[in-house]
Amino acid sequence: MSENVYSYTPYQAYSAEQPNLRVIMLRYLKHWKWFVLSLLLTIAGAYVYLMYQTPIYKIQASLLIKDDKKGLDGENILKEMDILKPKKTVENEIEVVQSYTLMDKVVEHLNLDVQYFNSTPTIDKEIYSTVPIRLVVEQPTSAIYEEKLLLTFIDGQHIRINNQAYPVNQAINTPYGRLRVITRQPLTAAIEPIKVKVSPRTETVNGYLKHLTVETTSKASTVLEISLEEAVPAKGEALLKQLIDEYNQAAVVDKNLVAATTLEFIEERLKLISGELTTVEKDVEQYKTKQGITDLGLQAQSFLETVQTNDAQLNQVNIQLSMLNDIEKYVSSKTATRGTVPATLNLSDPVLMGLLTKVSELELQRDAMTGVTSERNPIFQSLNSQIKLTKESIAENIQTIKQQLNSTRSQLSQTNRRLEGMVRTVPHKERALLNITRQQAIKNNLYTYLLQKREETALSYASTLPDSRIIDIPRHDANPIKPVRKMTFVLFGLFGLLLPIGAMATRDALNNRVRRRSDVEDVSKVPILGEVVQSSGSKALVVVSRSRTVIAEQIRALRTNLQFLRSNPTGSQILLFTSSISGEGKSFMSLNLGASLALVDHSTVILEMDLRKPKLHSSLGMRNGIGISNYLIGEATIDEILQPIEGFSNYFLISSGPLPPNPSELLTGPYLPKLLLELRERFSYVIIDSPPIGLVTDAQIIAPFADATLFMVRHDLTPKLCLKMVDTLYKEHRFQNLNVILNAVADGESYYYSYNYGGYYSDAEKPARVIRK
Repeated sequence: MSENVYSYTPYQAYSAEQPNLRVIMLRYLKHWKWFVLSLLLTIAGAYVYLMYQTPIYKIQASLLIKDDKKGLDGENILKEMDILKPKKTVENEIEVVQSYTLMDKVVEHLNLDVQYFNSTPTIDKEIYSTVPIRLVVEQPTSAIYEEKLLLTFIDGQHIRINNQAYPVNQAINTPYGRLRVITRQPLTAAIEPIKVKVSPRTETVNGYLKHLTVETTSKASTVLEISLEEAVPAKGEALLKQLIDEYNQAAVVDKNLVAATTLEFIEERLKLISGELTTVEKDVEQYKTKQGITDLGLQAQSFLETVQTNDAQLNQVNIQLSMLNDIEKYVSSKTATRGTVPATLNLSDPVLMGLLTKVSELELQRDAMTGVTSERNPIFQSLNSQIKLTKESIAENIQTIKQQLNSTRSQLSQTNRRLEGMVRTVPHKERALLNITRQQAIKNNLYTYLLQKREETALSYASTLPDSRIIDIPRHDANPIKPVRKMTFVLFGLFGLLLPIGAMATRDALNNRVRRRSDVEDVSKVPILGEVVQSSGSKALVVVSRSRTVIAEQIRALRTNLQFLRSNPTGSQILLFTSSISGEGKSFMSLNLGASLALVDHSTVILEMDLRKPKLHSSLGMRNGIGISNYLIGEATIDEILQPIEGFSNYFLISSGPLPPNPSELLTGPYLPKLLLELRERFSYVIIDSPPIGLVTDAQIIAPFADATLFMVRHDLTPKLCLKMVDTLYKEHRFQNLNVILNAVADGESYYYSYNYGGYYSDAEKPARVIRK
């Protein structure tokens, strides 16, 4: 046994924290066929996927909201000074455009809850403008929502719904409810069958609201950008156009609400005054005819004019008091809903008119918010408070005006009584005629006034315009927004590239075998002497004269590294080859390393010390007669067991001999030290091919006699758990100069030489780098 110490540590120069990108790429490029196949399959999958996807288009329209609160031009400044003019906020208008109510009207008007499709080899393609018929659902049943209806055209008067014939243009009773098929063009049997899908109204409205987007173009802008995602561009454009029309119509109706109420009041008053005026005129005609009156004289005419003027004023006061009473009832009403604002004709007080207009505006704002927000909203509660305070101010103002009007009425009444006393001096006929003609003049003036106000109100009603303007009509882009064909192919292609990587990464994650150099470095501190690629041939001996293969060069590199494991540069060296389990290539490596040493004129002998399962003699095609087992029991000499290996002049094999029943006991006998000592004297290198240490103890028995131990770790075969055992043996110094050789390293798992041999190597493989330190 020799006492050896480490003079060189052939350890790795790469750290696990810094993975080599070139190594990773080479590892994956080795499986380039899988990447190509995966990429082709995913691209084909993308093509098939796009065939079964309905293209979605984006339809856009622009709407300008005339918002008085944004902008500081001269017109807006004047509008801000007008406290009676209602204000609009863009945020509220966005909520109105996106409201369920408006969309429900659009769906009902365009009959969007009924969809029509043409069958294609892949998907059902929706059609809109070219539909030859229109299906009206009058009384549906639940069955109509469960499946598409197949409509086949028989002739111009009949149609088949799911194989059942029905007439067109009339109500029909079907298993799906009462329907009506209305023709839009002459029907023939040559028309392609149509599939019809009927959806519940609520589901349809919510579906369109989900794909509807309304937003301002910028924070300081009042232009609304309305966009909709729809599979049929013509249908989407019609929907947006109808939505804008419904929005404008709703705005006009809301603004004309006060004018409509005033017109209704005037019409009622005109009917009443017209009847009273007709009655008075008939009374005048009858009285004059009966009494024979033609002219009452200048004095009577003067009294009449004065009394008429006074009575007109008194009547105006009474009308104003009546209107004030109506307004007082309206203000004192406690209802939370919006009421009808009373007419304010002949009321000239600007403060009262302003307060009435203000409370009407506040109620309009509260009604607008009722559909889009909760009553607990602070803005909603603030509007209620403002309405309450405004009504209280109106009530106080009414009391003041009523006091003034009552005083005026009292004065006018006194004047009336005084004039009536003067009229009594007129003959009875003239006085009676005066009373009748006075009533006639009053009714006539009031009738004329109401006619004038009706025309003014009607003109205002007819000239009302919405506070919005269409900037861009609904339009769509030529290309669909989804699916994006280029992006789909890119994503599928990326998935096709990642799929093999993921499969290999998953395989690595589930694999408990040593896959790469870093697996050894992470677990064990044992130095790595070198790496050898997997042999592509079936020959056991790959290192021969003039061999230029990659594996032969790597074994030659290992031969060079053996010099750094020597403690005595001139003495012989005993090398022990072992592994953790069977099949890791220790016999192959020991045989070829011995051949490499023999090629440089080192006398070398290799011992087939695996007495349980010998392989070397069969690999070389040599006989296994007298061998090590015979020597260990004292039945043979070294010369008798030495066998020269064919092709080498200084390379010998000692086979195992007959398989003994007790290998461990033979190895612990006195003949093993004697054998190794004599071989050390006769040969420069003694290579021992021992059994795996994970199975038997033979290698540990031989270890004290070896100068260096080379532990074989095979790529994708050696369990990672065995590396801990190797590290333990290294730390406990059970083997002399324990080093690891990575065997059968696959392409991409090893570091390669940076220099280029050109066409020196006969193999297609590139030589792996052997690290020295």
